[in-house]
Amino acid sequence: MTDPADHGATRVVVGDVGLDVVAVPAAPPVTGQDTRAAIAVTAGGAAGNTATWLRGHGLPVTLIARVGDDRAGIAVREELESIDVDCRFAVDPVRPTCCVVVLVEGDDRTLLSDRGANGALAPGDVDLEGFAAGPAHLHLSGYVLFDEGSRAAGVRALAAARERGWSTSVDPQSVPHLQGVGAGRFREWIADVDLVLPNASELAALGGPAAVLAALGPGGAIAVTRGADGAAWIDREATVARANPGPVAVRDATGAGDAFNAGLLAAWLAGASRADALVSGMQDAVRAVTGLGARPVPG
Repeated sequence: MTDPADHGATRVVVGDVGLDVVAVPAAPPVTGQDTRAAIAVTAGGAAGNTATWLRGHGLPVTLIARVGDDRAGIAVREELESIDVDCRFAVDPVRPTCCVVVLVEGDDRTLLSDRGANGALAPGDVDLEGFAAGPAHLHLSGYVLFDEGSRAAGVRALAAARERGWSTSVDPQSVPHLQGVGAGRFREWIADVDLVLPNASELAALGGPAAVLAALGPGGAIAVTRGADGAAWIDREATVARANPGPVAVRDATGAGDAFNAGLLAAWLAGASRADALVSGMQDAVRAVTGLGARPVPG
């Protein structure tokens, strides 16, 4: 792994971007009936979320994704470019821009996802050749690996980053999808990645810390979120755990993991200790869950 401790180094995020339709029912929904709700349409997508939170740390970031040839794709690009995210989007002539319906009920959320154009992300859409030489990092959203239509692009992105000497990270994102493809296959796809960023349930679905570290190779590490129990950094040397900063009034947990990824990566890539990187990740996650939607709230 190269030394990425350079605030001006290239950060590349590869994965999903789109729109979230967030619905907070005023009462428990009843099948077949009308339930009042507060509804907001916000920018979303795991990769887009992490890129946005990274920009919140003042870091230069490039987002590689695929959108539809539609108004939603234009809106997504404009919002990201307004905060100086470098958007390198392929435009799909057939599939629409990704849309996710997020049903928020207390601390729980239910996602209804249409990956749309993201499901057709192709190896040719991920071009790393134009980036300047020097320290760099590539972060991949695991959703890219779950879909047969985009898997080759995800595998190629990780390989291309390694070929250039970049550090890499992957968020596994989803227990049901991990179970669908199988833990062993997923571990093969992330072989030699420097850092895996699961939550506790995803880490268990991957076979546990020992199985994941064996797949990552000698320098690999895991940064796992544990909900109310905080987060931990696990590598072959030790386990470093940090507690949550205190009680949190959760409004919407959508994108909390994406925010954690950004906060941790921002600190770790700047040379912070494992403990300090965990704290940075949890601080961003807290900001995410106390607002509505998956992106930072201005101010």
